[in-house]
Amino acid sequence: MKKLTFISSIVIGSILLSACGIVSAFPGQAAVIARSAITAAQPVAQTNPVAQATALPPVVTSQDSGLLAAYEGTLENVYTAVNPSVVNIRVLMSASAADTGSSPQIPGFPTQPQNPQTPQFGEALGSGFVWDSQGHIVTNNHVVENAQKVEVTFADGTVAPATVVGTDVYSDLAVIKVDVPAAELHPVQMADSTQAKVGELTIAIGNPFGLAGTMTTGIISALGRSYPVDNASSTGPNYIIPDVIQTDASINPGNSGGVLVNDQGQVLGVTFAIESNTRQSSGVGFVIPAAIVQRVVPSLIQNGSYEHSYIGISGANLVPELATAMGLSANQHGALVEDVTANGPAEKAGLRASAKQVTINGQQTTVGGDVITAIDGQAIKSMDDLIAYLADSTSVGQKVTLTVLRDGKETSVEVTLGARPKQTAQAATIDLGQTPNQGQSPDQNQTPNQGQTPNQSAPTAWMGISGLPVTAEIAQAMSLAASQQGVLVEQVQPGSPAENGGLQAGSTPLTLNGQQIMVGGDVITAMNSQPITSMADLQSFMQSAQPGDQVTLTVLRNGKEITLMVTLGTRSTP
Repeated sequence: MKKLTFISSIVIGSILLSACGIVSAFPGQAAVIARSAITAAQPVAQTNPVAQATALPPVVTSQDSGLLAAYEGTLENVYTAVNPSVVNIRVLMSASAADTGSSPQIPGFPTQPQNPQTPQFGEALGSGFVWDSQGHIVTNNHVVENAQKVEVTFADGTVAPATVVGTDVYSDLAVIKVDVPAAELHPVQMADSTQAKVGELTIAIGNPFGLAGTMTTGIISALGRSYPVDNASSTGPNYIIPDVIQTDASINPGNSGGVLVNDQGQVLGVTFAIESNTRQSSGVGFVIPAAIVQRVVPSLIQNGSYEHSYIGISGANLVPELATAMGLSANQHGALVEDVTANGPAEKAGLRASAKQVTINGQQTTVGGDVITAIDGQAIKSMDDLIAYLADSTSVGQKVTLTVLRDGKETSVEVTLGARPKQTAQAATIDLGQTPNQGQSPDQNQTPNQGQTPNQSAPTAWMGISGLPVTAEIAQAMSLAASQQGVLVEQVQPGSPAENGGLQAGSTPLTLNGQQIMVGGDVITAMNSQPITSMADLQSFMQSAQPGDQVTLTVLRNGKEITLMVTLGTRSTP
């Protein structure tokens, strides 16, 4: 990475300060200071290039120096105040959990070949922060999931064992507890994340790569992101975390469970994921907002769990193509109900699912169901809007009024919300194209201990796909038999063996139980004539395969069976 010049640093500092309000220490001077910093960075026009080099004004004026000092002082004060609240979390887990991905590793990651000399336990590192003076510490669910032992190291070097108090896979939050004197605990202050603005200064503190007490800075890059819950140890419906904060503050493996704070040292949210193809920060990090943390954590402390409101539908955004197919205005917005869960709150209230088959952009889909346009008078323009409202403004047992378009006419439906169903233990997704903690997934921000994780150097066959088990809902969306089994290829990694072998990924978005997936891709039904009916079948096959093996894939493409030849590669290590 190129180093910034001193001049550039001043300009950047000026922009950050004017964006986040730190220049309030200099009333009325923000614009003047920013202009003077920019002016100082610009050369004076000269006709003689040599003369120009000697006629530059001072790079740093006294005013610029004061601004830079104020910025540095703010960061120093925030670090001094917040770092004692941030802890390093060391997790010991069974070797099988560390290998298979049922712990905080890549979801559904194939198990490594068994080795008689393999250690019985693996180790990983994450972050957390002190919640209260009773010893409760907040972290991510994926940091402590399947933990056999949890150990906390404080900023002053104090080490204490911890027990897991409560976890919630749907918000990726967990609470652990240590027995430490209250005087040695420094609880954080929470911010009102609903008032956060794009452009505000952000400061992340955590333990990337196990480097305790690391601080990085940036801004809020975007608000209101929706992030899929990617739980490797569960099966069944998948959901999303709404209102996620996006930041360009550098977040890396090991930051999971750490804090993102504002210029007052108040916690805006919990760092938990990055978007990256290299396992390292690419400037796109994701943060669970403080508003969700403040709702979920008290319940985890009191009950060990948190109940999420549940309506029992899956659907899609009403895009112009869908609206036109339903005889509605192309400008009509809303959440199209594509499927209604049997015996769920929506079915009991009489919501109607889609049943009419249409072809849009060469893909068959269903339309004709209710279109939700408002909930309790709040306009709904997309599925994300509906999910965010349910998460932010409702509770289990609450009655809500849905405004829906049914056959082009507006009507109201009253629904009594239920509790989101529990997930069962078994991998629901698989990724055969990434190394542990690589790519976009919550678990990439936990750092495996390279010296302890079993068999890390063992070569593993690699195909380069991300897939999902074919459910009845997916089969229906792809006009397949409801009983069809196999693994849907959702994504194909560029340059991978799968791409070279001609496998095709999904191209049609489908929102299923609150999570958007891509359907329409190849469905793998057999490998080397060995039936593939589930994720477990594919995992088992890949576990026994070797890099360089040529495998014959039987796939369904557009409902027709074809055969492809793929030469498996070697997964690169981080």
